[in-house]
Amino acid sequence: MRKIITTANDSKDSLYVLIKSLSKSEKRQFKLYVGRLDGNADSKYLQLFNLLDKMNTYDETEIFKNNIVKKQQLSNLKAHLYKQILISLRLSPAHQNIRVQIREQLDFATVLYQKGLYQQSLKLLEKAKHMAIDNEEKNVAYEIVELEKVIETQYITRSMSTRAEELAKEAEDLSVQNLMTSKLSNLSLQLYGIMLKTGYVRSDEERQEIAAYFSNAMPNYDLSKLGFREKLWLYKAFLWYSFLVQDFVSCFKYATRFVELFEENPSMIGRNPVFYLKGNHYLLESLFYLKHHTKFKEVLDGLEDRLATEDFPRSDNLEILEFLYVYSHKLNLKFMVGDFTTDDGLINTIEKYLKQSRQRMDEHHIMVFYYKIASLYFGSGQNKKCIEYLSRIINNKSLKMREDLMCFARILNLVAHYEAGMDYHLETLLKSTYKFLIKMDDLHEVQKEMIKFLRNLGEVFPGEIKNEFIKLRNRLEIYEEDPYERRAFLYLDILSWLDSRIQNRPVAEIIKEKAQVLNR
Repeated sequence: MRKIITTANDSKDSLYVLIKSLSKSEKRQFKLYVGRLDGNADSKYLQLFNLLDKMNTYDETEIFKNNIVKKQQLSNLKAHLYKQILISLRLSPAHQNIRVQIREQLDFATVLYQKGLYQQSLKLLEKAKHMAIDNEEKNVAYEIVELEKVIETQYITRSMSTRAEELAKEAEDLSVQNLMTSKLSNLSLQLYGIMLKTGYVRSDEERQEIAAYFSNAMPNYDLSKLGFREKLWLYKAFLWYSFLVQDFVSCFKYATRFVELFEENPSMIGRNPVFYLKGNHYLLESLFYLKHHTKFKEVLDGLEDRLATEDFPRSDNLEILEFLYVYSHKLNLKFMVGDFTTDDGLINTIEKYLKQSRQRMDEHHIMVFYYKIASLYFGSGQNKKCIEYLSRIINNKSLKMREDLMCFARILNLVAHYEAGMDYHLETLLKSTYKFLIKMDDLHEVQKEMIKFLRNLGEVFPGEIKNEFIKLRNRLEIYEEDPYERRAFLYLDILSWLDSRIQNRPVAEIIKEKAQVLNR
């Protein structure tokens, strides 16, 4: 795991972040690449590279002190260095995936065509086209066919009469397939954007709006005629729709189809590792919401075993996704079985990685980790630690997504303050939380009941508190299966907390018992 030491200001400098992301072997390769270029052993951009590599924080004054470049020349030098690093990375065997290889063949064929070597170019294009189609790279396959058409109009072959027809048919088929993929991927992305912005649907009106949008945007398709890629996007679109409307049985159904598609086409795992990871992530998410912890553990263990195999691809992007999915689900498993231990090294591992990789991970995923860790501390009775992590979410001014996460972070914050005996903060927090929820248009019945309960606690005699907890539980229980109110219970197991207060038992014990009753 690579150590990256950066600050918030560093993120503005792309070159510095790129250099800090390089592994030792990538740095060595870059210097070898530069060394092969005559007269560049002491080039200014290599000097700049070495200096930035040594810096713990990005500092332009340090660059000027070393007399590497004048201020007015720095921008051009940095741009040149950035480009040279990318060229070096592209040449690296570690980055020679199938997509890059096909593109490279297309580039070679283009050069041959420009030199008038039409036959050689066509030969290379035919090979690249088959490679592209076999690997479901149909966008580049279409580009290849289009170049073939251009060349065939200049290099007249004996079979031109049939060849023209063949190429026209290939172009048409690929165009139809690519259009289908584009429509399905657009739909999937739009649904994902809605999920990030607002979370689950909150009313019949919202549900109808999402259903209408989904129905109108879904293209007509014949499943038997769809290729691997089109099926992936189709299942993904159904997945996000199912998540949005909280139909977790359908989530499980389409996530299973998603993963099975890879199992039926095992060669595609190595060619599309990101999709493979996402499919397993969706499957685990649906099992989490269905509270099927036995199957959940089976899938998670299977995923970790697969990732540990030598033939699974390696890259920085995959490393981030592997961490993101595996460790968020390790936390979810703890919640499912009622294991709220915090001294098993899991939190430390997560914190260490987030610190090292913050520049490469988007803010909303980091905040989700903080919420889960806060929930873990809450379940273990460490309320001040819970508040510490929640404050990172609440005080995050740059977080523009996940309104639902921000709302429930504030609700949990109220409960944690009460549990910690920090009543002196409660009134102020109640007011600010209420204002926030009103502003977000997110004040639902569960939240109203929680705020009303906490606000009135100060007027309740100690001997009557238990009765108040029972009353609140009875009022909230009716919302547990409500399609628009139950989302509150997905973020915070309020009923288990109330049971723990009523029965005077640890919340972890309550959740464990519930997991056993489910007998899964």
